Formats: sequence, C-alpha cells, structure tokens
Amino acid sequence: MSRIGKKAISIPENVTIDIQNNIVQVRGKYGSLNKSFLDTILIEKNGNELKISQSLETKAAKAYHGLARVLLQNMIIGVSAKFSKVLITEGVGYKFQVEPSKLTLSIGFSHPVVLLIPADISVAADSSTKITLSGIDKEQVGLFASKIRAIRPPEPYKGKGIRYENEKIKRKAGKTKK
Repeated sequence: MSRIGKKAISIPENVTIDIQNNIVQVRGKYGSLNKSFLDTILIEKNGNELKISQSLETKAAKAYHGLARVLLQNMIIGVSAKFSKVLITEGVGYKFQVEPSKLTLSIGFSHPVVLLIPADISVAADSSTKITLSGIDKEQVGLFASKIRAIRPPEPYKGKGIRYENEKIKRKAGKTKK
C-alpha cells in the first residue's frame, strides 16, 4: 500500500467535491475540475476529508494509489489557490510580448515565435523579460511552461535562453587559449 496514498486529504471550506462512478468534480473559488479515476481506486468523502484506498492488491493498483491521491490534492489546491510558474529570458534582445490570446517570443530567431495561450491559463507580463503563467490545473500550467522553455532552453556557456525563475543553470567553462 502506498504511504502517500494512505494520508487523508483535508478539504477547505470553500471547496465542494462530488464523486460519482469514480469521476470526481472539484469546484472552488477559481473554477471547477473534473477527473476520472481507475476502478481500482475507491474514493470516500467523510465530512471535510477524502480517503483513498485500493480495491485490488495488484502491482498496477498499488502504483496508481499514490498518484490518485496527489492528483486529487492538486485539483483541490488548484481550484482554491491556483498554480503558477514564472519564466525568465536571458540574452540580448530576448523578450516576451503578451497579447489577449497569444504570446510572442523574440528569442534570437530570424522571426518571432507566436504561441496560442490555452483558455484555462492566464499569462501576465511582469516585465519584457519575465512572465507568470497561472491556472487551476497544475498539469496544464506545467505543460505550457515547458513548451515555452523548450523553444530556447538555457545554454550552459552564457546562460542565454528561457528558464524557470528558481532554476539553476550548470555553467561550463569556455575554451581556453593554448
């Protein structure tokens, strides 16, 4: 049995949870999220706590047990507090431009890179070199942030590129003259 899966999840007062046929709907201050779980997982609501257990003792059910608990916890946190990621550009002339439904990146290519912003994610430009992505679904926020970072990941010699705010770039020494 999963050690993480055994822990109960506390439900904040401003969050409501509906469970029907292993489909969980979580509603809160910022919106609602739906997720269906495998039949090997049993989800029980007792007052302001959620308990997750497994119906089978198979290897796959044990592996999914902890994951299901963390996914539920992320849904609850997302609808009550939102998730955010901060991206920073480093390099001469590298910048972000945020428009209502698209994000334009000027990051050293011969053309600007234009990305459509997903509907459930909001993008705020703190400056021309720093943006904050926020949303209720942790997975979607992380995927969009990694998609942006993958366009120009930081390089190890000068550190130019797009990186997360708290990311440490392992620097390498350049070539030395003989």
